[in-house]
Parts: sequence; structure tokens; C-alpha cells
Amino acid sequence: MLFSQSLKSNRSFRRLYSKGRSAGAKTLVLYCRGNGSAGNRLGITVSAKLAGAVGRNRIRRRIREIYRTNEARFKPGYDIVAVARHSAAGASYSQMEEDFLRLAGSMGILK
Repeated sequence: MLFSQSLKSNRSFRRLYSKGRSAGAKTLVLYCRGNGSAGNRLGITVSAKLAGAVGRNRIRRRIREIYRTNEARFKPGYDIVAVARHSAAGASYSQMEEDFLRLAGSMGILK
């Protein structure tokens, strides 16, 4: 990810959940909030209830790749967290990408 960093601290996730905006689709829930910096930070959450380790990592890789390939389309200065829903385990890459971009557009974080 050229312009972005990973969001890792539990405190940042909790703040985003409580004070950020959210939008949901069939495969994902997206949370976002301005971070006051020049770049974006991306966090990904996949519950252990969704799948085994291999399945969870596949979902994480897909979400990371969706963001990476569309990174230039996002406005800078946001913290973004993608939470995978149960249907993400069986969803195709194109369905997840469509949901991710539609949610980002509805939240106003796409250019």
C-alpha cells in the first residue's frame, strides 16, 4: 500500500467504532473517520467464528488487495476499518470489491 499504513492498535479500533461513521453491505461493514494526517490507515477485522485460519487469512488478503488496487481513488486523511461478515467466507472477490467500493462511495471517502 503506497499511500497508507496499517491500523493496529486496539485503542484506534475502539475509537473508530464508537465515533466513526459506518455503512454495511452483505459481505462487509465499513467504518471511517478523519485522522488529520496526509495518509489513510486501513484496519481489517475477521472474526474467528467466520472460518478457520486459512479462510480468515484469505478474506484479509482479499480486502487488503481490494484496497491496494483502488487506493488512488480514496481521499487522503481517513482511518478505515473493514469488518467481514459471515457471508464474506463464501463470497467472490468481485462481490467483495463491489460492496467495498459501494460502501466507500456512500460514505464519501472516494474522490
